[in-house]
Amino acid sequence: MSKAVVFFAPGLEECEGLLVVDILRRAGVEVTIAAVGGSKTVVSSHKVQIVADAMAGEIDPAGYDACILPGGIPGVNNLAADADVRRVTVACAEAGKIVAAICAGPTVLAGFGLLGGRQATVYPGMDDKMDGAVCTGSEVTVDGKITTGRALGAAIPFALELAAQLAGREASDRVRQAIVYPY
Repeated sequence: MSKAVVFFAPGLEECEGLLVVDILRRAGVEVTIAAVGGSKTVVSSHKVQIVADAMAGEIDPAGYDACILPGGIPGVNNLAADADVRRVTVACAEAGKIVAAICAGPTVLAGFGLLGGRQATVYPGMDDKMDGAVCTGSEVTVDGKITTGRALGAAIPFALELAAQLAGREASDRVRQAIVYPY
């Protein structure tokens, strides 16, 4: 069974984070929600309280196949400023593991130096924060082991793509059918 860590920081866009967690778990991926900011209870950008499974500082990247960053303001700023998020994300990228981000989240990957020369997508109007990435404007963009999603509206296809990468296309298609998501 594949394992993924999803970092939840105060101010995250809860739908981008929770849809990814939900769809990956439905596909059979073991997902850990890791809290950033000193408390396991994370308050989202829309004031939803979410209790994480672990603290970001407890995450050993060796134990995961993927590292995922949701968007949201000021969530992405909190992700970008967190040393543990940087440590885990960079270690996963260097080890050739899946690294993914959605909405404003890809700007964090760019800030960590992971997108130079790569194709990626990001929330409209944030292309100037993508430090050397080739912005596609697509709903979901996969470039090697880096997967990016454009915005909340792309959260389901983004999560289904990650499910295919981590659990196989059959598992992703099974989830797609179960949630009655159009092909």
